[in-house]
Amino acid sequence: MYVKKIAVLFSVSFALAASRGIYAGEHSEHHFPSEHRVRHVLLISVDGMHAIDVENYIRKNPGSTLAALTQHGVRYTNASTSKPSDSFPGLLALVTGGSPNSTGVFYDNSYDRTFFAPGKCGGTPGSEVVLDESIDNSTNDGIDPAKLPLGPDCKPVFPHQFVRVNTIFEVIRDHGGRTAWADKHPAYDLVNGPSGKGVDDLYTPEITIPNGLDATTSVVTTAANDSLKVNAIINEVRGFDHTGKKQVGRPTILGMNFQAVSVGQKIASDNDPRPQASLKGKRGGYLDASATPSEVLTFGLDQTDASLGKIVDALKEEGIYNSTLVIVSAKHGQGPIDPAKVKKTGNLEDKVSPAIADAFAKITEDDVALIWLKDQSQTRTVADYLRANQQALDIQDVLAGDLLRLRFNNPLHDSRTPDIMVLPTPGAIYTASKKKIAEHGGFSNDDTNVALIVSHPGLGRKVVKSPVETTQVAPTILEALGIDPEELLAVRKEKTTPLPALRGGDDLDS
Repeated sequence: MYVKKIAVLFSVSFALAASRGIYAGEHSEHHFPSEHRVRHVLLISVDGMHAIDVENYIRKNPGSTLAALTQHGVRYTNASTSKPSDSFPGLLALVTGGSPNSTGVFYDNSYDRTFFAPGKCGGTPGSEVVLDESIDNSTNDGIDPAKLPLGPDCKPVFPHQFVRVNTIFEVIRDHGGRTAWADKHPAYDLVNGPSGKGVDDLYTPEITIPNGLDATTSVVTTAANDSLKVNAIINEVRGFDHTGKKQVGRPTILGMNFQAVSVGQKIASDNDPRPQASLKGKRGGYLDASATPSEVLTFGLDQTDASLGKIVDALKEEGIYNSTLVIVSAKHGQGPIDPAKVKKTGNLEDKVSPAIADAFAKITEDDVALIWLKDQSQTRTVADYLRANQQALDIQDVLAGDLLRLRFNNPLHDSRTPDIMVLPTPGAIYTASKKKIAEHGGFSNDDTNVALIVSHPGLGRKVVKSPVETTQVAPTILEALGIDPEELLAVRKEKTTPLPALRGGDDLDS
């Protein structure tokens, strides 16, 4: 067991003193070299970015920011995000160290058997839980409680209350550090964790305005939304809040998500709103199975790399680059990469028999289908039907019963776990939409394999091909800051270890 000591570190360059828990004892060997002084962590999620995207990009752009970060860092080319690979469980993997088994979060659109629908407390419990842009208030800068599901106590459940375990933001804040995060919807209140107070400076400029401008119809407007968050991060690096108007001290941990790569992967054609726009009408996604990016996706990659460069420049200008651990990963991948495999199958709910569809209490569909049943005793019946019609329904596999319980909590005992998970054939997407040529959420390699780079000036250049999980990022961050990773509940529950291979010298092909 770790024996924890608390050391309080003061620095005139910080507006805020930060305490760091130093742990020692029989298991005192650090995965992250303790001789490297880490005072700040920059965590970046480039949503949708695969390991192959990184490799292709740095090979073609050796002078890029991504390439520079890999020169003194470890890149993990066989890293996997959560299953399901939706944005919510994917981000929580990075910041809690846990899977849906401990976080209780399977999707941003899911179900809880103990909840009630918004404004309708009473009767038989069981309600859809939607925590996306649809819960925005009228000004799209916060959450409308009236749109939230109700818990067993009939009170609205905010996203942060939906998470069952604490986050790195809560732990770091408990140790006196300042915290900041920026993301795409107010629903990313999620990262505050159960206390609701994990993030000192949470900035969530809505990317999808209901009945208004949807920035995700073009990689250009998406990159502009990303730029809002980049400017916020730079303000925070300089010791201000995200607005740049109030001096509050530099965060111990800060970060954001980038959306432009994800949109560049997903849109069938770009809807650039600018007059005489060069990308308007051009196809998105990849050109082939080798993940050669289209012109639209290349724009997203270039804009993201340039924005990363601005943040790195700010770290250097402020004199804190050498004491900052930079981690670049992704909440999720995107699939399929191979454009020849794209198959829009229509909604699964519309393709099954009326009797089977009527058995669903809730179904969430992308390139996965999560099914919660009205009557859980019907699980075997529904699963057998789906297996008997696999070819017609574009199903690769059905997880139910013991097959599901081997990987997830028992749905009979956990109010959140789906009764059935349907994995479609590779490339199939359960949607009637014509606008998207890729999606995330499923279990396929394209969905789950993501970029992962851990960079610090004191690290050697290394490539690690052995499998790792993005859940290992959270304990790595705490360890680098000298805080016991087991202060994270999910780390204790799931026995999550920090990332390997952060010690030692250069190794270009481990």
